[in-house]
Amino acid sequence: MAALRAPNVYPTVVSDTGEGAVIPTDGSPLLTGSRLPPVLPWPDIGYLAKWSVSSYKFGFGPECLRDGDPDTFWHSDGPQPHFITIEFPRKVAIQKLSLYLSFPLDDSYTPISMAVRAGTGPSDFQDVRVVTLDKPDGWLTFDVSAEPNEDGEGFKPVNAYILQVIVLANHMNGKDTHVRGLRVLGPLEEQVQTDDPFPFTTPKFKMYECVR
Repeated sequence: MAALRAPNVYPTVVSDTGEGAVIPTDGSPLLTGSRLPPVLPWPDIGYLAKWSVSSYKFGFGPECLRDGDPDTFWHSDGPQPHFITIEFPRKVAIQKLSLYLSFPLDDSYTPISMAVRAGTGPSDFQDVRVVTLDKPDGWLTFDVSAEPNEDGEGFKPVNAYILQVIVLANHMNGKDTHVRGLRVLGPLEEQVQTDDPFPFTTPKFKMYECVR
């Protein structure tokens, strides 16, 4: 499967994602200027997974991607490409990634080109998205897939056991990289059917609601 580049559109810039903010539903990338993780309608499913990285400096490991602290970051410590691997216990639907990058703070450590791969295991990864960045500063949220929905609005989720986010290159040809935050987001939850009086509502329970 050939790598798909991000749509040739500018991100929708939103300074505040609180109540009343307009969140794009057409698949446009979303850039928020806040240093804290934005409040988004898509559920964060990253806590279900096991996280690992290609390399890291002591004290700057994968836990810094999920701690919600904008002053901590994953700091790679090895040859390029650098990558983050996210492994789920079973197949899940992945809609978007939300990344916190800061060129003003990290300079040449800031990614300029990133790829997203997905699959059932390390041996069958497929490229699903390639994103090119220009001095990002804030939380950038974008769809993992570039395959449009049947209705033409937004993009389909990717169903996978394992996801890998790869830093292909940094600004100014920097060697190592900094990523200050990463969220893995699932699709918007469907309307609860009225014939189920006690439906599962959280992603952790919904993963096991189907009996095989």
